[in-house]
Amino acid sequence: MINEIQILLDKYLVWLKDKTALRKVNDWVEITTPYLDRHNDYLQIYVKKNDGGYVLTDDGYTIGDLRQSGCELESKKRKDLLAMTLNGFGVKYESDALLIQASPETFALKKHNLVQAMLAINDLFYLAAPMVSSLFLEDVTSWLDTYEVRYTPRVKFSGKSGYDHMFDFVIPASRKYPERIIQAINRPNREYVQSFAFSWIDTKDVRPPNSVSYAFLNDSDHSPTSTVTDALKNYGVKPVLWSTRDEVREELAA
Repeated sequence: MINEIQILLDKYLVWLKDKTALRKVNDWVEITTPYLDRHNDYLQIYVKKNDGGYVLTDDGYTIGDLRQSGCELESKKRKDLLAMTLNGFGVKYESDALLIQASPETFALKKHNLVQAMLAINDLFYLAAPMVSSLFLEDVTSWLDTYEVRYTPRVKFSGKSGYDHMFDFVIPASRKYPERIIQAINRPNREYVQSFAFSWIDTKDVRPPNSVSYAFLNDSDHSPTSTVTDALKNYGVKPVLWSTRDEVREELAA
């Protein structure tokens, strides 16, 4: 099993390297990543040297795109969610830009954290236009609270690779069930699912034995494709459609 997981990790890292492109833009280097945003455009970040290290930024793209799409972040609840997400990845927020500082030794980790923060924010606020009364993460939180599920929100673990990974909820082990890790995926597309799957397999071996992972998939508007659900299953994650969430209620609450 360990060898199988190592092969999956190696394939992921090869894909990440092969699909990354660099371009010089004045004093900055533009990095095009293999991850897609909600418009199916590749996420891009920008890097330049700064005081013996590097500053990495999205140049305001993530927040600016949400604002242009009608998703304002002025309410206290949304500001708190944004701050909690960014703090978990060690990313700063200045004038709508996401920023992170890196040394030569921490560059790979900081780049990973910035991209993961961009993906998390993009997914967190997807379809959160003014007419939407709540965010999917809020819906999942409310459902867990309703059935008195014990959990710790927004927990960060370090994986075997040394990268940090943020998970939405961690339910401690009980006499009946092992530790359960839950991710709320608002926009279940291949890129986000692949990113989450890497987080899980990178983390699984450093968690308690028999820990299990669930991906809550928002199917309110569109049902996830079989490609998405099959990919999660292949990586040992249990996909749970939001419309069928009550099927796992007992095993989460126990």
